[in-house]
Amino acid sequence: QVQLVESGGGLVQPGGSLRLSCAASGSIFNAYAMGWYRQAPGKQRELVARIARGGSVYYADSVKGRFAASRDNAKNTVYLQMNSLKPEDTAVYYCSADHNGSVRYWGQGTQVTVSS
Repeated sequence: QVQLVESGGGLVQPGGSLRLSCAASGSIFNAYAMGWYRQAPGKQRELVARIARGGSVYYADSVKGRFAASRDNAKNTVYLQMNSLKPEDTAVYYCSADHNGSVRYWGQGTQVTVSS
């Protein structure tokens, strides 16, 4: 059974930072690109960052320069470092594993709330 388990969400003030982690089970880690999506209330789920198998990283325009995605192959874990957080970053954040852009697995999601 493939599992993606996120952690690290929470409540943070505007301008603050959080780091999300996603631990992947089994052999999927090296076989798939790993991504981070988010879904705010009443909005569609959107791609935030994606790390290709070769290591290149895509970022949505809304988070460029503020968020950084990385992967630790030894720990089968991907991270999303989020800096200079804004209220509009408030959402449930999901880890994903995709093959050629088609998401095959989702994590359970972790809530990030940016509020004073």
